[in-house]
Amino acid sequence: MKHVFLAIFAAAVMGSCSTMSSSKVGSSQVNIANTKWTLAEQVKGKTPTLNVESNKITGNGGCNSYFGELSLDPTAGNFVVKNVGATKMACQNMEVEDNYFRMLNEATKYVVNGNTLELYKGDLLLMKFNKQ
Repeated sequence: MKHVFLAIFAAAVMGSCSTMSSSKVGSSQVNIANTKWTLAEQVKGKTPTLNVESNKITGNGGCNSYFGELSLDPTAGNFVVKNVGATKMACQNMEVEDNYFRMLNEATKYVVNGNTLELYKGDLLLMKFNKQ
């Protein structure tokens, strides 16, 4: 069952990853400092969250609370996370959390469309969030 869930999650992530053909990636964006977001994808267990402050992030990865440094540049749409740390509880959905943290660390750009936040690695869409 664990392997089936992991395969389904990987397929969903790969299916949601797409190249953004819009010129919005890398362009000026609204400042997302002091906002809160919830992962838009349906995942097993607790849905990951992202709380953005001016130079740091916090939230829940689906199991553990996390924190990290954030370099945010709205004029260029840059979003870079460093030094992510988290509590160390073990949960049934650790694969979800591991993938979430990996993609969070790979993000380089962001785009805001209304109440949706999209994180990109270059032009590759990694994750979508809904505003809380």
